[in-house]
Amino acid sequence: MATATMGNLLAVIGLLISAATAASSPPATVYTNHTVGGAAGWFFNVTSNTSATNYSAWAATQTFNLGDFLIFNTDSNSSVIQTYSNTTYLSCTIDDAQSNDTFQYDGGETKFGEPLTVAVPLTKEGTNYYFSDGDDGGQCQHGMAFTIQVQHGLGLPPSLNQPPPPPYTEPPGPDSAQSPPITIPQTPPSGAFSLGTSVSTVFLALLYLLTFLVVSNALHF
Repeated sequence: MATATMGNLLAVIGLLISAATAASSPPATVYTNHTVGGAAGWFFNVTSNTSATNYSAWAATQTFNLGDFLIFNTDSNSSVIQTYSNTTYLSCTIDDAQSNDTFQYDGGETKFGEPLTVAVPLTKEGTNYYFSDGDDGGQCQHGMAFTIQVQHGLGLPPSLNQPPPPPYTEPPGPDSAQSPPITIPQTPPSGAFSLGTSVSTVFLALLYLLTFLVVSNALHF
C-alpha cells in the first residue's frame, strides 16, 4: 500500500512539474520582427561589388510566419522588392513583373545614400522572394537576394487581415455640388396645341356657333 501511495505521489509531482514547465515556456508561435541580414543590414558595397552579408544563409536561420515583419535597415542606394514570382526573382528586375505579385518598397527618399528602414509584412503563405534591383539588377546578381518559406503560424492578425479599400471615385466638383438641376422646357411639336390656351379658344368658338344656330332658328319662325 505504501509503495502504491508513493508511486501516485511521484506521478502527481511529475504532472505538476510538467504543467509548471509548460506555463513558463513561451508560445510555440509568436509574431516576430526579423531584421534582414542581422547587424549587417541590407546594403551593397559598390567598391567590392558584393552584398553586406549572405542573405540566403541568414534566412536559413529564421522561421517565418504570417503576420511577421521583415525589417530592412538600408539606404536609398538599394531597393526592396517583394515578389511571389520565381521568374521575376531570377530576372533580378521588375520590368516585366505583374502588379498583383510584385511590390516595391521605399521610404520616399529621392536622394542617394539616405538611411531608410523599410518594414515589409508577411501576408501570404508559401514562397516569398526578395531582392534589390539597384544598379540595373547588379545588386541582386551579386548577392542581394533571398527566398523564404512563410508558414501559417497564428495566421494574419486583424491589423493585416483587412479587405481591400473600395475603388477610388473622384468627388464631384464645386459646380455639381452647388448648381440646381437644370429643367429644359418642353416645346409642343408642330401641329399640337397647348391645353392652357387652345381649350378656351375652342370653347368660345363652340359657344359662338351655338348662338348663331339659335338666332338663325328664331329668324325662321
